Amino acid sequence: MKHYLLSIAVAAGLLLAGHSGAYTKQEQTWINTVSNVYGERAGKRVETWRAIIAELQGQSEQKQLAGINQFFNQLNFVDDIDLWGKKDYWATPLEFLGSNAGDCEDFTIAKYFSLLELGISDKKLRLVYVKAIELNQFHMVLAYYETPRAQPLILDNLIGEIKPASKRNDLLPIYSFNGRNLWVMKTTQGKLAGKSSRLKLWNDLRSRERSLKLRKPKVNYDE
Repeated sequence: MKHYLLSIAVAAGLLLAGHSGAYTKQEQTWINTVSNVYGERAGKRVETWRAIIAELQGQSEQKQLAGINQFFNQLNFVDDIDLWGKKDYWATPLEFLGSNAGDCEDFTIAKYFSLLELGISDKKLRLVYVKAIELNQFHMVLAYYETPRAQPLILDNLIGEIKPASKRNDLLPIYSFNGRNLWVMKTTQGKLAGKSSRLKLWNDLRSRERSLKLRKPKVNYDE
């Protein structure tokens, strides 16, 4: 409940700051669909997301990274098996917001698509599959490369602060991908290993995203 109340407070502040509250046809479809599947509170979370996207339009990429990272990190972390009844399920941003919960892949995916929408080039973003050394488990984060050879910044649901990869010695990169390519991460930039379409979970996610097909979780995290 505290996440829901905080989200509504943020949305109200953003609307007063300049968001008109007038949604595009697509945005209204998202709000209505999520509300119908997950309930009114879920629809309000989508409204909050759209208000934040509107507020961050035209801002610096650093502010966009910080705003999107902070917003999504409010949602609840829940393992896929408990939320979806599956060992591994990559939720769309609308499923993530609708459920008010997800695992590391869901946090990363939602941040990725939001930053793309704000105009950050896909070439600057990668979803990175890593091993979290201290937790001794696999994990996913979002990497932002200001330039192709730059040290990437890491957006992570485990910590609120965005840090350069050189300061995240607790993460061991394995592979990364974006909307087009797939890399094996033997170096910071990685070695190109083909197209991201090789990833079955990614293809399934993109198909649900395009069709606006939403799955309901096993547990309602708005209660």
